[in-house]
Order: sequence, then structure tokens, then C-alpha cells
Amino acid sequence: MRPGFGGLISLTTHSNTPPTLIPLSFIVRRIDYKVKKQDSTKSLLIKTEQLLRIEEHDFAMRPGFGGSAIPVGIDVQVESLDSISEVNMDFTMTLYLRHYWKDERLAFPSGNNLSRTFDARLVKKIWVPDVFFVHSKRSFIHDTTMENIMLRVYPDGNVLYSVRITVTALCTMDFSSFPLDTQNCSLELESYAYNENDLMLYWKNGNDSLRTDEIVLSQFFIEEFNPSNGLAFYSSTGWYNRLYINFILRRHVFFFMLQTYFPTMLMVVLSWVSFWIDRRAVPARVSLGITTVLTMSTIITGVSTSMPQVSYVKAVDVYLWISFLFVFLSVIEYAAVNYFTTVEEMKKLKQAKVSGQCKFDAAQAMAFDGCFHDTDVELSPFPPLGDLSMDHQVSSQSSTVPDPPPVLGMRLRRTRPLSYHLQLIMSNSYIIDSYSRFLFPLAYVLFNIIYWSIYS
Repeated sequence: MRPGFGGLISLTTHSNTPPTLIPLSFIVRRIDYKVKKQDSTKSLLIKTEQLLRIEEHDFAMRPGFGGSAIPVGIDVQVESLDSISEVNMDFTMTLYLRHYWKDERLAFPSGNNLSRTFDARLVKKIWVPDVFFVHSKRSFIHDTTMENIMLRVYPDGNVLYSVRITVTALCTMDFSSFPLDTQNCSLELESYAYNENDLMLYWKNGNDSLRTDEIVLSQFFIEEFNPSNGLAFYSSTGWYNRLYINFILRRHVFFFMLQTYFPTMLMVVLSWVSFWIDRRAVPARVSLGITTVLTMSTIITGVSTSMPQVSYVKAVDVYLWISFLFVFLSVIEYAAVNYFTTVEEMKKLKQAKVSGQCKFDAAQAMAFDGCFHDTDVELSPFPPLGDLSMDHQVSSQSSTVPDPPPVLGMRLRRTRPLSYHLQLIMSNSYIIDSYSRFLFPLAYVLFNIIYWSIYS
């Protein structure tokens, strides 16, 4: 103990003034005030625990343990739908999750019947429902600047427990109609430890228990938000109450029209330009065909990399691959035209050589039709003209029987076989281009009508 404990304290200064005497009781009160001010939060918490009689009860047990199931009301306010991933098949949502129940162990006397609001520090000392998100991948409680948890206790023991959560959950999507699709997703809530015999989850205000702020998404339009409930069975623990937050997403197709459909249509139309280019302009038509094929391949690859690897055909795949088929057939069409043109020119060369009127060499012939011609062409000799005249006389003599006259009222029509028409097309290859100018656009327009009527 210091000398003179309980008396006055003498303070000595360096000057010649006499020492100042300060009462010891004043200093003790000053120190006690500072200690109380520094520990005001702790003392307030102790008073709250005493008011709610937390130490007198075992809050590891649910309210009404051993009796009927405790009802826990739920309402949700969706703050935002942050992202929707087709590749991972999930969505991220931020929401306010509020629980309502009654715990008579927390009842306290109040003259004005006002509730008391607390933060996360008291939540750890009492019983709260163990609600979790079924099929969730990640979730967390926001903690800036403090944990976003609110606990409100009323004098009669009613409790409101609110928490702000961001959760990433699974959404099983069907991409068979992508990008003209509509997706049904749901966020499911359930008690982890308490089955229906111990805890009954329900929507506190029915359909009004789910509220949403104005949510705008870049690729989707939210058609509907609605709550529902059901039961989930686990073979080892029994039946559990489950709540559902259902929402329907309809995709905005305009983005994909600009990025996929319009470029594909332009490439198909561009491939038809070759039908109007001269069939002897080989470099122009070949380069145009190869360019459109490679561009279509790039579009298909870009769409595939941004989509999940599913084992079924999507609507965009149908459109892209049939459009690719149109582009590919335009290249094949020119291959057929070029082949028949070559055959036709070879026949003309052979006839010119037989009649002795061929005055240009193989290089000139190649410059004429774009194909190489061999100068050494073996030709079988034609029979002399006299033999042809004799054959004609024999054939005319052998057919001396007159044809029967036509019956009155009948029209004679010579049926030409299919080989005749094929031979006509092969001998006049420009007809293929003429028909393709109308058949290709007509078929593609018909395909578009069928496609958009089915998927839209």
C-alpha cells in the first residue's frame, strides 16, 4: 500500500509553489467512471442477458421440446438476381431471409410493450432455426460493415430473425429450344436438423410472403415469381418441410439475332451470289464458296464454346447446321457445274478434231473453259457417210408397217425417260445455275418459316 492510503495525495511541482492536496475519493470516482465508460458495451450486454434470462435456459433445445412441432414462418424479399450461368447451370441471388417464431423463454416484462432489437452477438446465445438452401453451391452472409443480421424480440416471446444472404444455387436447364427457350428455376429452403415432427416451415403471409425489387437482367425477362411449399423425404431421417421460390425466365432473343442468326442468313445469301457468276470464272466461285464455308464454321464454333456440352440438339444447332448445309451445297453445285462443263467442252473438242476444224491447242482450250485438255486424245473412227445412208435405208425398209391412226379425242404425248432429262442437263450445264437461282432461296425461305413456327 502507498503511504497515507485513504488520505490526501500531495502533488509536488518543480516550482516554488506549495504542493496541491487532492482528495483521494475524487480520484477513485474518476477512475471508476472511466472503467465503466470503456466497458459500457459489455455491461449493456450483461443487462440484456439478464433481462432475457439467457443463463436460466438451455437454448441448445428448440422451443417446446417434447411437444408439437414449432411453427416457423418465412418471408423473403429478393434484392437482386445477380447472374445466370448457362455453362454452370446455376444462378446467383441476393435476398433478405426473415424467420418468425415464438420462444416463451425470451419473454420479458415491458411497461410500454416495445420490442428490443439486437445484432449478431446475441444470436449466438439463443436458439434460431437452422434453415439452409437445398442444391446450393455457395452462399455467404454479408458482413460489411457488420454482419447483416438482425434479431428483434417482443415482450411476449415472439422473435423476428432477419439475415441478408447471397446464394448460388443449381438450376437444371433445358437447352433444346435455346436461344428461344424459357427456363424454370427455384430456390429451395429447408431445415437441416429438424423434420416435420419438430419444426414446421411455412410461408408467413401466403403468396405475399415473396416480394421482389425491380430486377432487370441483360439476357432474360422475369415472367413470374411465386412461392410454393412441399415435403422432402430422406430414408434415414424422415419427412421435412420444404419451401420453394419459383421464378420463370424467358430469354431475350434480340442479342442472338444480332450475333448469330443475322450473320448466318447473310452468309447463306452470300453463297448464292456464285449462281450469277460465270461458270468459267473458277477462282471467283471457288474462293467465294470456301470463304462462306469457313465463316459458317467460325460462327458454329463461337456458339458452341459459350454453351454447356449437352448431349442433345439445340434449336440454334438446327439453324446453324442446316444453314451450313445450304452453303456447302452451293459449293457442291458449282463442282457439278464445273464437271459437266468440262465434259461438254471435251465433247466439243473431240468433235472439232474429228471434223478437222480444231484450230486451237490445249492451252487455248484451258483459257476458254478453265479446264486442262490433253492434246493426245484417242478417238474411235466414225463410220463413213455411205454406211450411215445404207443403215438409214435398211431401217426405213424394215419399218414398212404403217402406224395405226390415232383414236379420235386422244392426244399423243411422247414420254421421255429420266435419263433424257439428265442428259439434257449434262449437255447444258448452265441450266443448273438457272434452277439454283430460284430453288435455293425458295428452300431456305421455306426452312425459315418452318423453323420459326416450331420454336417461337
